[in-house]
Amino acid sequence: MTLENAIKNGSQILKSNSIASHQLDAQIILSDIMGVTKEFLIINNNIKISQKVATKYYSAIKRRVNREPVAYILGKKEFWSKDFIVNYSTLVPRPETEILIYYLVDYYKNKKINILDIGTGSGCILLSLLKELSNSNGIGIDISAKAIYTAKINSKRLNLSFRSKFKVFNINKFLIGKYDLIVSNPPYIPSKDIKNLSRDILSYEPLAALKGGIDGLDVIKKVVYKSKSLLKQNGLLAIEIGTNQYLKVYSFLRKHGFRELAKKYDCNHNVRCIISTKV
Repeated sequence: MTLENAIKNGSQILKSNSIASHQLDAQIILSDIMGVTKEFLIINNNIKISQKVATKYYSAIKRRVNREPVAYILGKKEFWSKDFIVNYSTLVPRPETEILIYYLVDYYKNKKINILDIGTGSGCILLSLLKELSNSNGIGIDISAKAIYTAKINSKRLNLSFRSKFKVFNINKFLIGKYDLIVSNPPYIPSKDIKNLSRDILSYEPLAALKGGIDGLDVIKKVVYKSKSLLKQNGLLAIEIGTNQYLKVYSFLRKHGFRELAKKYDCNHNVRCIISTKV
């Protein structure tokens, strides 16, 4: 079987099972299995693949038919131009979260800061910041021991173990240190909306990292409240929030002594991130 036929067959299988990104998924899966780029597949489309590669490929296609995210099938996801190890204990990093990174990297350029990442998951936010802010250090905390284990692997892969620490902690019990910057992508999906999530998310991603309580603000409020004592004076709190949560979060921040510095929008013109300072 040639590369061209393999991609066509895999894409058709996915398409017939209502996978919208069928061709791209087929290309990404096959290129990863073969250890080549997508461009290589296109340029060399008449090359024949081995039976071993074909078996792995169709096994992966079957997993995608069952709506397993491509990131979990591959065991990695690109974020901020780096590959991060991901698994069922961590959320798949989203491009929207990079909005937060852009702002913070620009704000803290050439500065030395101490960072706390609450609900770190794969560690992608903290590690991406540290990769850009070469004089800075940080701690990532999460209630999931498996997520923390994954974040530690990512820190080693990116040669950041000496500037990052990852600890299993519930934010309610975390009392260590003072920080220039606290970042968080907390669970923010309201309970009533969980059932409406796509099967890709609902069946595979860790729901504990998604459920934000009745109004989606339970963990966001905890992060804001805890940040009052963990932030240095004039330190920044940067939080990712859900759709239509801006006004409530803005009000809660003001009530607890924070002043908004910036808000960042996603591609759908929703406020996705709020950056505020402790006053």
